[in-house]
Amino acid sequence: MLEHGGRLRAAAATYGIALADWLDLSTGINPQGWPVPALPPAVWQRLPEEEDGLLDAAAGYYGNAGLLALPGSQAAIQLLPTLFPPASVACLGPLYQEHPQAWQRAGHRVRELPTLARALAAATPYVLLCNPNNPTARALPRTELLAAAQKLAARGAWLIVDEAFIDPVPAESLASLAGTAAAANLIVLRSLGKFFGLAGVRVGFVFAAEKIRAQLAQRLGPWSVAGPSREVARLALQDSAWQMTARQRLFKDSRRLAALLADLGEVEASALFVIVRSVAAEALHRFFAQRAILTRHYAPQPLLRFGLPGDESGWQRLQAALEIWKKNAV
Repeated sequence: MLEHGGRLRAAAATYGIALADWLDLSTGINPQGWPVPALPPAVWQRLPEEEDGLLDAAAGYYGNAGLLALPGSQAAIQLLPTLFPPASVACLGPLYQEHPQAWQRAGHRVRELPTLARALAAATPYVLLCNPNNPTARALPRTELLAAAQKLAARGAWLIVDEAFIDPVPAESLASLAGTAAAANLIVLRSLGKFFGLAGVRVGFVFAAEKIRAQLAQRLGPWSVAGPSREVARLALQDSAWQMTARQRLFKDSRRLAALLADLGEVEASALFVIVRSVAAEALHRFFAQRAILTRHYAPQPLLRFGLPGDESGWQRLQAALEIWKKNAV
């Protein structure tokens, strides 16, 4: 099993600090997520039904009815590689490591390449990337990715894009075109875990050609997304007022965090997290953990991820720790 952010209990045990005392900045999850209301008893008492309004709400939010609901986009990450004949897959790296691991497990040969141009030149039948990228926060323009999909389509190749972090900039998403006549070779993954702050409900979507969706649905089996999760997702996807406010706040907080971390190294920001590239990344990770602030170190790379503090007290804790680091570094 790969290591992920959010392993707060493990950090508490390692550093001997009570769980309640930690500030968890290790993930890219919105710390002020969509406020889940009390749910009707029926969603707990009945088996999930496809006609519950979730798919309509998702089609409206993403602009594409050619979708399949998943128990988190992780389900598609694990199953998609099994639908294709084993071959080479070009991945823009470094990237979320569940992707290359799943393709390797399915018998494919993974080539991790640094740029989209290199990935296209590799002439593999599959090109895979995260946009915005996890962990680097790199974002490629929608126009560039559409052009790439067209080039790949000309030789019968596929483009798979994980858009788990793209909700703050919906105009850059490819979801509305994935699997349509305009981009039949395009597969897009989406998740409610990051922007909506609903990682625990385990709801995601795949946008792809009907054949791909049917194969995935067959492998997932019936009732793959729990009834309460479906109801929460439906309501969140329809709450456009909350979405607009959340986007404004996230960009404001992201800029604040990037400015706060600027002295630590090379900083790259997305709306949901900030990456610091520094030769001292491991030492920084340990320094903050000793003060009950959990970050995400991407060993052996010199990358450290900081999520957004959820309240002003969290911001003040982080700033106080940074001042100690800077003082000792002088």
